[in-house]
Amino acid sequence: MSDTPVALVVAVADNGVIGVRGGLPWHISSDLKTFRRLTMNKPLIMGRRTFQSLKKPLDGRDNIVVTGNKSFRPPGALAAANFETALALARRCAEARGVGSAEIMIIGGTQIFEAALPMANRIYKTEVHGRPEGDVFFSALEAADWQELERTPLPKGPRDDFATTFVVLERVGRDSEPSL
Repeated sequence: MSDTPVALVVAVADNGVIGVRGGLPWHISSDLKTFRRLTMNKPLIMGRRTFQSLKKPLDGRDNIVVTGNKSFRPPGALAAANFETALALARRCAEARGVGSAEIMIIGGTQIFEAALPMANRIYKTEVHGRPEGDVFFSALEAADWQELERTPLPKGPRDDFATTFVVLERVGRDSEPSL
């Protein structure tokens, strides 16, 4: 079970922005559909503010919320005191769903991305071609650590604020994730 891959799912604007005032700084319908397809039936790990921005737990997925607030009881989700506990819980959830080798999906925010990045095997990144205002940013990746597997330009649709490019990155030079 410890070999369950860890993947980040993130949408990043050209200026590094990933959030503003507790939400997304854009509406991109096509990206939301991609997010749903990528994460369905998989455990999700997120921070408390990310969970609260969703308004409700995401259906068909195990929602695991990392929070230092011991009294926070997320309705329809599981709480974990730290990232390591959340990761262990996600592995148990994947096993219980019968998808033990499925990816554990890390969906934000910044602190959760930073905790997961050293052990991440893959990144599903939507490059948002715009420079929206924001107050939450995604750290730059070390290019030598990642190999691009896929790049798919997606034109701006009628329900999208920006055109995007969907990129899949895989970690280079590691057969498996480090143990905790």
